[in-house]
Amino acid sequence: MSLLTLEGLDLRHGLLEAVRGVSLELGEGEVLALVGANGAGKTTLLRGIAGAHRPAAGRILLEGTDITRVPAYQRVRMGIALVPEGRRLFANLTVEENLLVAAQRARRGGWTIDAVIEAFPMLEALRRQRAATLSGGEGQAAAIGRALMTNPRLLLLDEVSLGLAPVAVDAVYAALRAVIAAGTTVLLVDQDFTRAAGLADRVVCMLEGRFVLEGKGSELTREQITDAYFGLGRAMAVAG
Repeated sequence: MSLLTLEGLDLRHGLLEAVRGVSLELGEGEVLALVGANGAGKTTLLRGIAGAHRPAAGRILLEGTDITRVPAYQRVRMGIALVPEGRRLFANLTVEENLLVAAQRARRGGWTIDAVIEAFPMLEALRRQRAATLSGGEGQAAAIGRALMTNPRLLLLDEVSLGLAPVAVDAVYAALRAVIAAGTTVLLVDQDFTRAAGLADRVVCMLEGRFVLEGKGSELTREQITDAYFGLGRAMAVAG
């Protein structure tokens, strides 16, 4: 049985259909990269899965249980955690305090402050530092660490490398490999296709709210991705 199942999911912003009839299965321990141009519906889809955006139609199932109408805070307790675009840390709290806030809604599991710092060593020296003073890479590490403190089964990452220096992106992706090795299922959004595909088991490209390309990152060509990304041909292609 899949950990996450989407069935004909529609998500709207007023009259605008941001996500249109999307269906997906994500297995336990799988890493899925979701790519697409700005406005394709990626962020809205992640927010829908996390419970921050109510679907207009369709279903969301977690290990076969329908959670379509389950509130976001209950989904956290069921094992879904979202790292939003822009990180959204509590600016006036320290890094450690941000982590401890998330721990109050945690499931049982192995992610503790010490485990998070082991995965993100840069946070050790920043434990007492206010989140407002962090660099982009440090803030992203703290935001991912905060999500991990809930001991998620499914980690949703929105725009992993947005606004980060290359060295910071390297550090964040290196840490994500440790998260994946721990068995966490990951659905990540990133504009950097090469990095995302290198980490993921599977890649899905969105265009205008629909999935238009799906396959293994190692088997999809740059031409296929470019065509899907910009809507050239608009044909569904499945690799592998």
